[in-house]
Amino acid sequence: MTTTAASGPAVDRDESPDPVGPVEFRVEPSAYRHWKLTTDGPVATLAMDVREHDTIREGYELKLNSYDLGVDIELYDAVQRLRFEHPEVRTVVLTSAKDRIFCAGANIRMLAASPHAWKVNFCKFTNETRNGIEDATVHSGQTYVAAVNGTASGGGYELALACDHIMLIDDRSSAVSLPELPLLGVLPGTGGLTRLVDKRHVRRDLADYFATRAEGVTGAKAVAWRLVDEAVPRPVWAQRVAARATELAGRSTRPAGATGIELTPLAKRRHGDRIDYEYVSAVLDRDEHLVEITVAGPREDPPGSVADVHRQGTAFWTLAVTRELDDLILDLRTNELELGTWVLRTVGDSGRVLAYDSLLAEHRDDWLVGEIVLYLKRTLKRLDVTSRSLLALIEPESCFAGSLLELALAADRSYQLSGVFEDVDPDAEPAAVTVGPMNLGPLPMGNGLTRLQSRFYGDGEGLAAVTAAAGQPLPAEAASALGLVTFAPDDIDWAEEVRIAVEERASFSPDALSGLEANYRFVGPETLETKIFGRLSAWQNWIFNRPNASGPDGALRRFGTGMRAGFDRKRV
Repeated sequence: MTTTAASGPAVDRDESPDPVGPVEFRVEPSAYRHWKLTTDGPVATLAMDVREHDTIREGYELKLNSYDLGVDIELYDAVQRLRFEHPEVRTVVLTSAKDRIFCAGANIRMLAASPHAWKVNFCKFTNETRNGIEDATVHSGQTYVAAVNGTASGGGYELALACDHIMLIDDRSSAVSLPELPLLGVLPGTGGLTRLVDKRHVRRDLADYFATRAEGVTGAKAVAWRLVDEAVPRPVWAQRVAARATELAGRSTRPAGATGIELTPLAKRRHGDRIDYEYVSAVLDRDEHLVEITVAGPREDPPGSVADVHRQGTAFWTLAVTRELDDLILDLRTNELELGTWVLRTVGDSGRVLAYDSLLAEHRDDWLVGEIVLYLKRTLKRLDVTSRSLLALIEPESCFAGSLLELALAADRSYQLSGVFEDVDPDAEPAAVTVGPMNLGPLPMGNGLTRLQSRFYGDGEGLAAVTAAAGQPLPAEAASALGLVTFAPDDIDWAEEVRIAVEERASFSPDALSGLEANYRFVGPETLETKIFGRLSAWQNWIFNRPNASGPDGALRRFGTGMRAGFDRKRV
């Protein structure tokens, strides 16, 4: 058995003009303060043991296993490490290390004192972390079991809802509840309502009653209403949890005898107006409210075998660039709220990008290769739901091919240079884009469709034409004719068209842009994820900002004072 305890600092942080410093998403197990991770063969236990005074910001205490962003950053890291470092683990038991309390949810004092943007980003990140738990259960053979050994309220119950199987201790006092509406005047912010009816198939009328009952539901009634899967008496709790974890581990498709890879510390430097990694860099232009992001393709050909992928570990290009892009998205989204336009560029050899993609496609049945592709999928989904305007610039020496073409397909607009920059390098190869196998299925969006299917939704002929052109480097005229890019200006018009696009974006209302982009990015069928990030996030965003919740007499601010909230009674 191995144990990971909480101690020590996280990673070094560069100086920042922010007096409290930027939020850092890099963490490692030796620095966990709120979680204890143990593994015992095919079963891992992830126990929540929140230290009240170790908050990510000042002004509140994390009592009763309530959580803030810092707690969830550690949870995200633990979920990632279980997938990459512990392929032997087939069941993860998510529980509490405290007696008679599972989790009280997001800390209310933190929410009440936080700026609106902090609340929204916090809810978005926690949603993504819980989606990652579900993804591990569905695609990686690591089934999550919530062993609710005490009361689970609000976000605590939402954490349990992310698990595939929920066990509730039956001691006549432990309950599950979503008390946000009656107590705080808001909604469960981590998909609770959606998971009740879409995932657990709780009847609408019972869900309505449950979500308006602050004290929640216990024992046999919680099972009958499908709020949990089983209620277990305290005397046999430990034995029953262990038996259930072993049973579920026996159903897993996780490979036997596999050896994990270490998620080594991510090399990063945040200095001045730059953020640099090995393959990803960002230049921050605060005057223009702009970030210019460049993603570099592989510098060498892919390894010759899947065994070499394992040997390279985090140095394998696709995994390395995915980790860096993931961290950059989180950093910018949380720390740079006024940089509303992200310009995406790539540089490198398209052939090498496609070669790495081909290696991954050829060995998709290998557990590590599968995890790398799934991680890339989740990172691109994180980009999709980021409330920033995305512009892709496809220039000579770009490598928008296969997996990196997904960046351009995720963009709100793309510009591909027709020809070359005559004054810079008249002999350069013109910019090209190449559709590859990675664009045709392995990396779906939250709506269940690929970015190409979303782009050509309702246009079967257009999608078929693009699919038929897979593998061909497409210059600007061909890409534009196929509908793969938005505009294809030449050298004379390039700088002016890009300038106008960037300046125009900066002149619009950021609120309206967030709504605009979120509405058209996710076409087609509605899924659990699109409901959470579209319907729920939109309404939660609005409700959090209303005086009934966040005003001086609102429920969030009045909570715990003994004073009743004052509501504007008009229904809007």
